[in-house]
Amino acid sequence: MPIRLASSSITRAMLLQNANINFIQESVDFDEEQIVASSPKNFVYQATLGKYEANFKAFGIEQYPLLVADTVVTSQNQILRKARCIDDARNILMTQSGNITSIVTCMIYHSKEKKLIDISQTDYIFKPFDMDDLENYLKSGEWRGKAGACMVEGFCKPYIKEVKGFESTAMGLSVEVLKRFI
Repeated sequence: MPIRLASSSITRAMLLQNANINFIQESVDFDEEQIVASSPKNFVYQATLGKYEANFKAFGIEQYPLLVADTVVTSQNQILRKARCIDDARNILMTQSGNITSIVTCMIYHSKEKKLIDISQTDYIFKPFDMDDLENYLKSGEWRGKAGACMVEGFCKPYIKEVKGFESTAMGLSVEVLKRFI
């Protein structure tokens, strides 16, 4: 039976495909802007719970198990959300350049038989970003819709000095945890 991926993320869909997890992709929106949180883990949990409640109300779990997720990036004690414009993206990325950046993903999987709530974290130490590379990345627009404007599978990859955790967590869905559970 397929899972209902309640997310419009192309990356999350790709992660499920690569893990050979059968799914359909359909979701209703949840506005994260109203969330007030003092820590990245609290923020990502509240965002995921809000998405879960909205999608559970819309779809339930009778037809397909429900999977929702959210990701937040943090560096230098700042929660780095999705950039609203190119200048915002530049500032967010400069916060990460040459620093430790943590990417925290929360997911909720709910079927008739079981429910999983998981918060996983992957930590990266980035070398300083090359300014020409950064400007080319910003012009590409690939940062749009990405937590912290960060693409560890793309722009940020050559700058990774050290990593602790799963790349899938950093990409928005901890498939290693999900596969063990389902």
